[in-house]
Parts: sequence; structure tokens; C-alpha cells
Amino acid sequence: MDRRQQKTREAIFKAFSSLLETKRFNNITVQEIIDEANIGRSTFYAHFETKDELLKAMCTDIFSHVFSEALSSEKTHDFSGTPNDLEAKITHILYHLKDNKSNLAGILSCESGELFMRYFKEYLTEMFKKYPEEIRKGAPSEFVLNHLAGSFAEAVKWWLKGKMKETPETIAGYYMAVIR
Repeated sequence: MDRRQQKTREAIFKAFSSLLETKRFNNITVQEIIDEANIGRSTFYAHFETKDELLKAMCTDIFSHVFSEALSSEKTHDFSGTPNDLEAKITHILYHLKDNKSNLAGILSCESGELFMRYFKEYLTEMFKKYPEEIRKGAPSEFVLNHLAGSFAEAVKWWLKGKMKETPETIAGYYMAVIR
């Protein structure tokens, strides 16, 4: 993707996020996104076929960084010197979710929340597969992975509902205490 395309995509994401802060997903029209992003209709459709595809791309964009293999130093947190264990990875994810809380609040507060959670659980399942030694067994692995992804997703929803008062480290600690 060239720089012009990246800028357009970022403008669309920003416009969509802004609209999600004030409107329900189903009430947002493509025309509103176009107007907010200050782009043409054909430009929008050159990037996304539907509003649902835009949401999926936005989730993928967030998750591809959040779930990256390397833990690095960033504005709000620095995991570059820590071991890449499951608790550090979970804490890293929580920091990113907190950094994107305005987007998440809009996405999760409406119909798009179910779609977001499905994508989120898919990424979580893949992440948990990489830490078999840190996860208690006693049931088939597919069951355990489903449980871990589902329970972590629900923990995140609980944390968001409580306005993220607890630190990411605290929530990660709670979660690890439950799964060990």
C-alpha cells in the first residue's frame, strides 16, 4: 500500500472511530463515514466493500499489532526487557486495549461488539496455543483454548464496563490466578 492509500485508510478508520463514539454501529451510514473522512464514495469502496468489512479491517489492524510476537517499548508501556511469558503477553494486550478504549467502547456498545469479540477470540485462541506449558490441562486442548479465549474476552468486557479502573497488570494477575 502506498502512502496515499495508507493516509486514506487512516482517515477512514479515524472517521469511523469518531462516529462510533457517538452513534451505534447499525445507525452509521457509509455516507457519514465518507463525509467525516472527507473522501469520495468511490474512494471508500476502493478500500472496503461494506461497513462490516471496515470493522473487520479495523479489528485486524488493532490485533495485528497487539498480538505481534515481539513485545516492545511503546508510549504507554515498555515490555522490551521482560520475558515473553503469558502474563506479560496478556498485560501487553490489556495496555493496547486501554490505549484504544475510545474505539473499543464504541465498538462493544453496539451490534458490532459481537463481531469484534469473535475476531478477538480467534486471535486469543492463536495466542494461547503458543503457551501450552503455562496452561493447566485436564480437558481436551480445543475445549481449554475455547475456555481461555472466552473467559479472557469476558474479563476484558468486565474491565471496560468498570471504566478500566484496575491497571493492566492487576487484571492480568487476576486472570493468571484463575487459569493456573
